[in-house]
Amino acid sequence: MSQVLRQHAENQFAEELEALKQADTRERPGNWVLSPWAVVTYLMGGKLDNGFTVSPKYIGSQRLMETAVATLATDRALLLFGVPGTAKSWVSEHLAAAISGDSTLLIQGTAGTSEEQLRYGWNYAELLSKGPSKQALVPSPMMRAMEAGKTARVEELTRIPADVQDTLITILSEKSLPVPELGIATQAVRGFNVIATANNRDKGINELSSALKRRFNTVILPVPSSEDEEVAIVTKRVSELGRALQLPGEPPALKEVRRVVQIFRELRNGQTEDGKTKLKTSSATLSTAEAISVINSGMALAGHFGDGVLRAGDIASSLVGAIVKDPVQDAVVWREYQETVMKERSDWKDLYRACRDHD
Repeated sequence: MSQVLRQHAENQFAEELEALKQADTRERPGNWVLSPWAVVTYLMGGKLDNGFTVSPKYIGSQRLMETAVATLATDRALLLFGVPGTAKSWVSEHLAAAISGDSTLLIQGTAGTSEEQLRYGWNYAELLSKGPSKQALVPSPMMRAMEAGKTARVEELTRIPADVQDTLITILSEKSLPVPELGIATQAVRGFNVIATANNRDKGINELSSALKRRFNTVILPVPSSEDEEVAIVTKRVSELGRALQLPGEPPALKEVRRVVQIFRELRNGQTEDGKTKLKTSSATLSTAEAISVINSGMALAGHFGDGVLRAGDIASSLVGAIVKDPVQDAVVWREYQETVMKERSDWKDLYRACRDHD
């Protein structure tokens, strides 16, 4: 039997969730698998009284995660907001897994997302032969979450057209989803809630209406506050993805991870880490997720076409691809960074030459 390329969170971390469930003696909201305290412990990691160690899923402020979980323990929906690559989708998936034991009730927001995908659709063969009926109704993930008292996820909410977004207003305020064709309505069962994600750097954003904004509590997920924190996130995720994808070769050296992270942070912030040199910024997002992708691509190159050891030449091509999104503006930014920063760092000569060769 072929292996699943990417397991759902509740399957990948089933052992941790079960250990938390066994150790969790605190009060749980209706239909929650774990208590709010246990959900935060699952996200942030920690050691249980029985000695079991829970791995961290989110590296950052615990207070932010406590705020998010506390929101979901009420009847308010949660909006995770921030720039791309700040782990919004990752946190959303793990929250749903820990709260409902099911992270699959997902609606992926795009410019083509329709009202039916948020509410319900129809089996048209059944509809044409017998007319509107419950048998012909095809419930959306949102409707299934309401019926089961689980957490529904809406990814990239601001990518969805504004008139479709407002379909959520009745669901979030009345906890009800009317089906006018049948003269019925699905009432949400206790435990139902919605986690939405949105970013403020995406092209083609559809702003949320004031009415919809009022129905969400917003938690802004920031970029990692320090280089060490971002390096820890990248190292952890690269290690996990490397095992999942069965990439050959050795885990990446901390030196290479730190260099990629430092380049991204400096081009993102418009200055070197020591604050001595001002830099032009790239039009690319240069997020933590992009840094993870660069290192993973380098590991694949080193493993399949090298000796398995990640070196500067293995990350150069992916690095350039991540930074130079606009071939005119970003090419100038990247060339200036190479000549004014990389070239001057004595321990970066290999990376400087590799990037120049790639150019």
